[in-house]
Amino acid sequence: MSITVAGRKMPVTDALRDYAEEKIGNSMKVMDIDPLVAEIVLYVEKNPANPRPACCEVTLRTKGHIVRVEEREEDMYAAIDVAAAKVVRQLRKYKTKVVDRKLRAVDETIRVDHTAPTNLDQLMNELAADDEVVRVKEIEFEPLTEEEALVKIDLLGHDFFAYTDRNSGLANVLYRRNDGGYGLLKQREE
Repeated sequence: MSITVAGRKMPVTDALRDYAEEKIGNSMKVMDIDPLVAEIVLYVEKNPANPRPACCEVTLRTKGHIVRVEEREEDMYAAIDVAAAKVVRQLRKYKTKVVDRKLRAVDETIRVDHTAPTNLDQLMNELAADDEVVRVKEIEFEPLTEEEALVKIDLLGHDFFAYTDRNSGLANVLYRRNDGGYGLLKQREE
C-alpha cells in the first residue's frame, strides 16, 4: 500500500500531508485489499463565489480497477474527512462486487479473443475534418459482461463507459441517465 499526496497550485504542509495519509490510509486498511496504490491531490479553487473551495481528489488503483473519489468542502481537513468516508464506501462496493464475486465464480474462466479489425486511418480522417475535437484519448476496450461494466462505471464515477461485450465481441457504451438508471448503446451486428 503506497500513498502519494500532492498539491495542485498550492503547497502541501507536513501537517496536511500527514492528516491526508492517516485518514485515507486508515480507510484503505479497513478493506485489506492488496495491492492498493493511492494518489491524493489537494487544491483550493480561487473563485470567491464558490462556498466550498477546498477539494480533495483520491484515485485508488488495484488489480486492473480504478476507484476515484472527489470531494469539496469549506476547508481542506473537512474535504479529506468526507473523501476518506467515501473511499471506504467505494472500496466496500469494490470488494463485494468484484473480489468476492471472483472468489465465488472460480469456474468462470472462459476467455475469448475479440480483436475486431478497425480502419484507424478512416477514423482519424473523420476526426480531423471536425475542428471541434479538443482532445483525443486512446483507450483499450476490455472484454466485459454488462454486470462488470456496471461495476466499473460505478467505481470510476464517470458518466459513460465503453467496452467490448464478452459474448458478442461488439463495442458497447454504458451511460448514466439524467433521470436515474443506466442506458446501453450496443453496436449493431452485421
